[in-house]
Formats: sequence, structure tokens, C-alpha cells
Amino acid sequence: MPQNQVISIPWCLVLYLRELWGLEGTQFTLLLAAGILICVVAAYLLGSISTSITLSRIFFRDDVRTHGSGNAGATNMLRTYGKKFAIATLVGDMIKAAIAVGIGYLIYQWDGAAIAGFFCVFGHMFPIYYRFKGGKGVACSVMVIALMDPITFAILFVCYMSIVFMTRYVSLASIMCILLYPMILHAFRPDQGIMFLCALLMAIFVVFMHRENIMRLYHGNESKLSFKKKAEVEQPLSDGEKKESDDEQ
Repeated sequence: MPQNQVISIPWCLVLYLRELWGLEGTQFTLLLAAGILICVVAAYLLGSISTSITLSRIFFRDDVRTHGSGNAGATNMLRTYGKKFAIATLVGDMIKAAIAVGIGYLIYQWDGAAIAGFFCVFGHMFPIYYRFKGGKGVACSVMVIALMDPITFAILFVCYMSIVFMTRYVSLASIMCILLYPMILHAFRPDQGIMFLCALLMAIFVVFMHRENIMRLYHGNESKLSFKKKAEVEQPLSDGEKKESDDEQ
């Protein structure tokens, strides 16, 4: 490469290194594979950091998974420890998703961002640090969607609030919106195959994590959203017991 040649590819490590080192063919394929692998591993490990479990252990010397629905998410934090810790959980989960998407974008632009976003959500659901028992991935998904396509996010936000307002079922609103996400994204970005694939996988896994909510919705005994203040921490669940349902973030 000539010394005076200017590298004009910003914010993309893979393409930057390709031009810097003059890589082509197999060499570039290996570089691309390494970049994608970094996106996957870094995002998964970051997603595996559970805000709710961390907060419950630090402030209560407890594990939120032993209360309520048994899941590690913002709704269970709300019902167990109150609004302050639920909000902190939401913020923490969204921040880690934002960081993951940012890392992915720097490595391989929007394709890297989409891959990293999905694996951050996947890590949140199945965290390696907590025996693969995490939340349902909604808060992380919200941040990923907002960063990947703000227009799609705005449409889904209106749908979400409308469903919650009409039904008070958070789980139903989350399920419906995540199912709409790949379709709306494809409508606005039909040429983004990797982004669509990651959105589709995200939708499949989020719906899978809501399988118990779906059954309760079908039988008519799903819990509705309540903003009543929590008087005290709920008693831990006994083995196999599920006291009430929720839509874990």
C-alpha cells in the first residue's frame, strides 16, 4: 500500500483493516469471520451480565429469581423490590444492549450491529454467568430495535402502548410487537438481509421465552399490569412454584 494513500473507510474495523493490509479473497474472509466472532462472543458475554441479579445481590443479598415468577427481569424486580430497582434494571439492560450494538457497528457496520444486538439479547436470556437462567429479553430488544431503526421503533412503541393501555397485558404487547418487528423492518429496509435474519431470530427467541405467558393468556389467567406500590419483598418461591406471571425484561 502506498504511504500517501488515505484510508477512507471510517467506523468499520473489518473494512479498515482490509484496506490497510490490502487483504483479498481468503484472507479477507478470515478477517471477516474473526470480526463476526468477536461480535458474537463480546455481545453474548456482555448480555450475560444480569442487572437484576446483580442489584438484588448487592442491595438485598438475595436473588430476584427466587421471587415472583422466578425470572431475572425488570417486571419481577418491580413486583419484588419496587419501582426504583425496576427502573435501574431497565436502564442497565438497555445500556448493555447499546454497548453491544455499538461494538458490532464499529467492527462491521450495520451487519455487525445486528449480529451483536441479537447475541446480547440471547446472552440476557441464557447468561453463562448464572447457569443460563436469565430474563425474557424485552428491554434489551427495545434498545436494539431503537438503535437499528428508529422509525420501526417508533411504530412499535405506539403499538405497544396501545395494547398495554387497552388490555393491561404487558406480555401480550411485547409478544405482538416483537412479532411485528421483522416485518416492519423488512418493509423499511428490504435490502438488509443480515439485519432481517437477526430480527427474525430475536422475535423467535423472545416469543419462546414468553411461552408460559402465552399459555396463561390462552387460559385467561395472565396477570395484568399494576402500578401499586410494593409493601415488602415477596417471600422466596418453593421449588417449582410460580406465584404469578410477568413479562420479564
